[in-house]
Amino acid sequence: MTATVSPLEFRFVKFDAALTERVADELVAALGIDRPVHIEIDETTPLGRVRATIGDDAIHLHVESGAFEDSKRPREQSETATAVNLGRILLRVRDRLHGGFGEAPPDDELSLRQMAAWETYCAGRLARLGLTVNQQRWLYNFRNRHGFTDAADAAFHQIWTADGLTWGELEAISTAAS
Repeated sequence: MTATVSPLEFRFVKFDAALTERVADELVAALGIDRPVHIEIDETTPLGRVRATIGDDAIHLHVESGAFEDSKRPREQSETATAVNLGRILLRVRDRLHGGFGEAPPDDELSLRQMAAWETYCAGRLARLGLTVNQQRWLYNFRNRHGFTDAADAAFHQIWTADGLTWGELEAISTAAS
């Protein structure tokens, strides 16, 4: 499958559509995504939200440019941030399509606790694929939603190292940690 990016040229940020397309193509292949991916980048906002719409024939990603931005060089693209943020959303899409997450609420209905657990699950799998992922960042995010306790830390580790969880299993681990 192939990825396409729009716009092809950026006016407000120093992004490279070809870099984004290459990173997306590599992730699509590595994750076994079976549909074309269309990435629309909103370069007018420094926010970092990434949303997905799953169609019958394609996956559409709506990305606020802050998601791909280098944290030390504003308005410049970070290949690492691009890969991690595309990878997280593509894993959530794959989970919904093929991974036992059919009963998961839509993204905009997930609680902060649920989203933190799912993001931890995605980030851990990306780290095992060889992407540069800041585990401490995700641990802190998880603790903020589940508590700064030994039980929350154990749940984080269980989710971070897991493969093949279903939504019900992820939700049970997350609920027990809170």
